[in-house]
Amino acid sequence: MKKSLKYLVAATASVVTTAGFAASNLENPLYMPKANDIYVKAGGGYMYKRTDHTDALKDKNMDGMEISPIWRLSGDMGYGITDRLDVHGHFGYTNDHKTSREGMHRGRIGLMLRALTEKDPIVLDFYADSFLSFVSPMKGTYKRYGNKGAFDFANYSNGRFGIITGTRLGKTWDKFTLAGHFEYLQTFGNHNNEINIDPTIPAGPVTMGAVLPNQISVDLKGTNEISTGIDTFYQMNSKWSFGAGFEYYQHSDNGVVGIHTALPEVAPALQPVQEAVVNKLLAETANMQDGWDEYILKASVANQITETVQVALYGEYTIDDSHPHSQNGTDIKAELGVRLNAQF
Repeated sequence: MKKSLKYLVAATASVVTTAGFAASNLENPLYMPKANDIYVKAGGGYMYKRTDHTDALKDKNMDGMEISPIWRLSGDMGYGITDRLDVHGHFGYTNDHKTSREGMHRGRIGLMLRALTEKDPIVLDFYADSFLSFVSPMKGTYKRYGNKGAFDFANYSNGRFGIITGTRLGKTWDKFTLAGHFEYLQTFGNHNNEINIDPTIPAGPVTMGAVLPNQISVDLKGTNEISTGIDTFYQMNSKWSFGAGFEYYQHSDNGVVGIHTALPEVAPALQPVQEAVVNKLLAETANMQDGWDEYILKASVANQITETVQVALYGEYTIDDSHPHSQNGTDIKAELGVRLNAQF
């Protein structure tokens, strides 16, 4: 009887310990820091992709191109103001040297409130973040591809400020967690961009360089985007845990509503040419049809090195559906990387 009781107590303690690790595991999709706790997650990944066959990529002779290596850095951090309120930041940087596209691919700082806790039937969180793409301007070049004009983007930042609002909910049953989330991004139109103009493009009897500056900024429309997904997590024991999930992102088309830069004064004979060039540029870029939808499959495995330090190996495979002038479409896009997580 004593031996049976001993085994029962040991088994119960094991379950409680594993469940406790599950709730405090930084890889748990419902993780939230307790009051005065700090967490940091730093990641580095390698990405391989093969572009698809959108009109924009065909015009650039980049359709079907294999691009490797692409290096990706990420950082997540947060601080528990209370057990139910945190401040957090998420950042990412991409270096795609082969196509000269590099810059911040995500940046946000905000607050999260836990409306329902683990003691309730489900966990329910609400969050609001500032979208920090404005920290660097969007850069690109306006070129002619045949008889069409388009922007050739040179970095991943679109130069915008926006607001992200979202919610996540789920539940942890001992070792297993199921969670879902939905968020909405609203960006605001601005002129935080640097667009180089190819001065050799023909413009009637002259070239673009005769009627436009070599660099302009344009007024962009605001956009709205959504993201939603489902995540699962399993805490096998106090050392090992596993995660898997699915994510959907909808990226909006960009659009130009005006030229912000003051145009140079030209001779009266060239004024109609300048007006025609501006009207053509605005007509071609009013709806740039450069958005895309992403469907991301992801998985991870993590090991608890110490009580407060964890290392995780992650992988992602992305299927996307690109609009005709998107430069982001791929036939294959896969990323493999490692994260180092720490709690203080």
